Amino acid sequence: MAEVLEVRAEIEHQIAGRTVCLQLQQAAERHSDAPAYSDPEGDGWRTLTYAQARQRVLEIAAAFAALGLEPGDSVALMMVNRSEHVLADLGAVHAGGVGCTVYSTFAPEQIAFVAENVGAKYAVLGGPAELARWQPVLDRLTGLRRIVMLEGAPSGDDRFMAWADFLELGRARLADDPAQVEDRWRAVTPDDVVTVLYTSGTTGMPKGVPLTHGNVFYEVAATDRLTSLPTLGTQISYLTYAHIAERILSLYLPLVKVSHVYFCTDLANLGATLGQVRPMMFFGVPRVWEKMMARLLAVLATQPEEQQAAVRSAMEAGRAYVEAGQYGRTITSEIREAYEKADASLLSIIRGMIGFDRAEWTATGAAPLAPEVQNFYAGLGLKVIDVYGMTETTGAFTGNSPACYRLGTVGRAEPGVEIRIAEDGELLTRSPLNTRGYLNRPEATAELIDADGWLHTGDIGTVDEDGFYRVVDRKKELIITAGGENISPAEIENHLKQHPLIGQALAYGDRRPHTVAVLTLDGEVAPGWAQARGVTFTSLAELAEHPEVLKEVGAAVEAANAKLARVQQVKKWALLGTEWTAETEELTPSLKLKRRIIHAKYADVIEGLYSEPN
Repeated sequence: MAEVLEVRAEIEHQIAGRTVCLQLQQAAERHSDAPAYSDPEGDGWRTLTYAQARQRVLEIAAAFAALGLEPGDSVALMMVNRSEHVLADLGAVHAGGVGCTVYSTFAPEQIAFVAENVGAKYAVLGGPAELARWQPVLDRLTGLRRIVMLEGAPSGDDRFMAWADFLELGRARLADDPAQVEDRWRAVTPDDVVTVLYTSGTTGMPKGVPLTHGNVFYEVAATDRLTSLPTLGTQISYLTYAHIAERILSLYLPLVKVSHVYFCTDLANLGATLGQVRPMMFFGVPRVWEKMMARLLAVLATQPEEQQAAVRSAMEAGRAYVEAGQYGRTITSEIREAYEKADASLLSIIRGMIGFDRAEWTATGAAPLAPEVQNFYAGLGLKVIDVYGMTETTGAFTGNSPACYRLGTVGRAEPGVEIRIAEDGELLTRSPLNTRGYLNRPEATAELIDADGWLHTGDIGTVDEDGFYRVVDRKKELIITAGGENISPAEIENHLKQHPLIGQALAYGDRRPHTVAVLTLDGEVAPGWAQARGVTFTSLAELAEHPEVLKEVGAAVEAANAKLARVQQVKKWALLGTEWTAETEELTPSLKLKRRIIHAKYADVIEGLYSEPN
C-alpha cells in the first residue's frame, strides 16, 4: 500500500497545476509547426498545426465569451469526430466553460434530459441530422441560449448561428480584447470540471459524470506510463467523444504527446483510414476488433488452400511468440526464430495490409474481448491487450502494457491506483481517477462511492497471484438459473460470436432451467458467406431462414457449447433476420448489449424458446 501511495504522490506532483489550457499552450509553443488535426477532404487531408489549432481555440473561446458564456457554463456538442468537435470543446474550456459531448444515438427525450441536467447554455451541432434529434425538444430547453451549426443553420431563427459567423465573431473579439480570453483560460484550475460525460444508459436515463482537469491528466499520465508511446506519433479518432476512452486517447493524451490525430468521420471508412494513417496506437471496443477479424477471415477464405495453409502456419508462430511474451513466461530462441521467419515472409505483410505495421500499442476495453479474437490477432503478431475502467474512473484503472501483459486479463492496477475485491466479488477502486459523484444525483452518488472513498464498479472480478485482474461480468447481469447456479452471459456470448456468421448474441436464463440464446447474423460477412456457397437470397431476413445458414449457425452453437460447462450450454436458440445497432436501440453507443431492452423487445422469441419441446 505504501508503494502505491508513493507512486500516486509522484504522479500528482508530475501533473500539479496542469490544465488542458496550459497543456495546449505548451504544445503550441514547443511544437508550433507539428501537425495536430487532420480531416478527410476529397482524396487527401486538411490539416491544422498545433499553433493554428490553438489560435482557433482562442478565437472560439472569444466567440463563446461574446455570446455571454460565463465560467462554469456548459456547452453541449453533437457531431461526428472532426477537428471542429475538438476545437469547439477546447474553446469552451478556454472560456471557462465545460464541454459535454452528447451521444448522437440518444433519443430526443434523452437529449432533453442531458441538456437540462448539465444546464447547457450553448450547443454546437454538426448539421441537419443532429438538429433533427434536437428539434422535437428544443422548445422545452429554455436555458439554451444559442445553437451553433457547422452546417445547415436555419435562417430566420435567432437561436441559431452558422459556424462561419461564430468564428468571425471570435476573430474580431479576440483581436479587440485578447486579454479577456487570456484571463479566462489562466483562471482555469486543475480542480475545475473539464467535461461532463453521460453513461450510455443501459438502464433508465443516463447519469452525468463530471471529470476535472486533475482527473484526466492523472489518467493521461498513467496511460503514458502504460503505453510508452513516442511524441509526435500518429493516431485515429473514430469513437464518439461522448465515450471516455476516445476523450482520453484522442483529445487529452495528444496534447501531452503532441500527436497527429486523423479523424475518421464514418466507421465504414475505418479500414481505409487505417491503411492511410498506419497509426502508432489504436483502441477498439470488442465489436470493432471482431468485425475486422471477420472481414480478414472472409478474405482468407477466398485464397487457394496452399496460401491458407501458409497463413495458418505463420499465425501459429505469431501466436506462440505473443503467448510466450506474457508476464512470467520466456520467449525461447526457437520461438523467436520461428516468429521472425514467419513475420518476414507473411505476418508483417498482413499487418501492413490492414494498417497495423507501425502500431506499438493496440488495446481494447468497454466489454470483454473473446479469447479467440485475442488469439487471432496474436497470430498476426499483434498484442491486442485489455484495459478496464469506466466513465466514473476517467477511463482505465487497470491495464496490460506491451511489456507486461497476461492474455485473458485486464491487466494490473494502473500506477497509484488502489483496488480491492469485496466479499461478494465486486471490484472496488480508490484513486485520483475517481469522479466526485454523479451530477445532481446524490442518492446514486452514495451508491457509487462509499464513506471511505471506494468506488463500487458493479463488476464481479478476480485477481491472480501476480496482480492481474479478470472481470467476470456485471454484478446485476449474472444469470442465476432455477437451479441456483451463477452464470456469466458474456462468457457464453463471446464463444457464440466466434463464428464469423454470428454478429451479436444474447444469452438468457435467469431463474430458468437452462440457457437459451438470441442470435443475429453479421450483416457484412453473411452475404459473402452465402454467395461463396451458392446460396441465393434477397435480404438478411431471408438468409436467416435458409436451411444452410441455420445448419451452419447450429454447428457454431455446438462448437461454443463444447467449450462451456454443462450448466452454461445453450439448449435452444433463435436466429433473427435483423441486425442490432445503437440506432435500433439494442446496443449502447459503445456497442454493448442493452439487455433489458433486448429482453423486452424479443420477449416473445425468448418465451418461444422455452415453450418448445426439448
